[in-house]
Amino acid sequence: MSVDIQPPRPHGRVAMVTGASSGIGAATARLLAAQGWTVALVARRAGRLDEVLASCLPHSPASRRFAFDLSDAEGAASLAAEIWEAYGRIDAVINNAGIPLRRPVTRLRMDEVRRAMAVNYFSPVAIALALIPKMVERGSGVLVNVSSLGGRLGVATESAYCGSKFALAGWSESAAADLTGTGVTVRLVLPGAIDTEIWDQPDNDAPLYDGPLGPPEEVAEGIIAAIDSERFEHYVPDMKAVVEMKTADFDSFVAGMLAMAEGKADAARVAEATSGAMASPSRSTAASEQGATPPS
Repeated sequence: MSVDIQPPRPHGRVAMVTGASSGIGAATARLLAAQGWTVALVARRAGRLDEVLASCLPHSPASRRFAFDLSDAEGAASLAAEIWEAYGRIDAVINNAGIPLRRPVTRLRMDEVRRAMAVNYFSPVAIALALIPKMVERGSGVLVNVSSLGGRLGVATESAYCGSKFALAGWSESAAADLTGTGVTVRLVLPGAIDTEIWDQPDNDAPLYDGPLGPPEEVAEGIIAAIDSERFEHYVPDMKAVVEMKTADFDSFVAGMLAMAEGKADAARVAEATSGAMASPSRSTAASEQGATPPS
């Protein structure tokens, strides 16, 4: 892939952002560029990438876009290596690209599961494996893997999506441990319900959730904060208490999911079923958010 590359600013940093044509990825690319990063934007839709790149160039003239279908994991690894060679380094990789798959297991096809895993799991892992040796040799680098609240909570009708996001979360945990002391860090970002195109995609069932959606810019800020953070895990918005509730009482969580899937519960009833009786007002508030916040 031949792209005219200018060298990054002498003291600037270089980021590779996947899924950069819309939503969280586009917001992250724009914010990184505004902060002086050189950004390599990667996504399938060239026209949409051109629009995002145009908004980055005034702040970051060495930024470039790379149109690529991330369902090809081996090709994604090769592209990551090409971007490294073109810029001489990649300081941070934002593995953000993802596709939804809303369909109950009774109607799920194996080819659909494979595609979800290819984009949501195999591609970010392939990119990471291509770059980790280079980062370790250089003694620095950050891998930011964008999973989902659905990478910690199994959501009805989203088994394939959640499976791919659980896989990315688990891989990230193990990789973070393996890379301790190398200068290379792994960060995991878990967005909640965010206003992106994921909610309105062809060949997907309608989402069970119809509540409020957060802005992609909020997650972009969380991603960029995670790059230099000492913490591994970052919920945006902070839904960690909901995951802890699920772990403490899984049967109640499943009951709440079933109620939501069958249309027998509004947000308040789902929250009650999934969280149980909470003595603390703050935990009750988090429980009510669970009834209204599925994965991004």
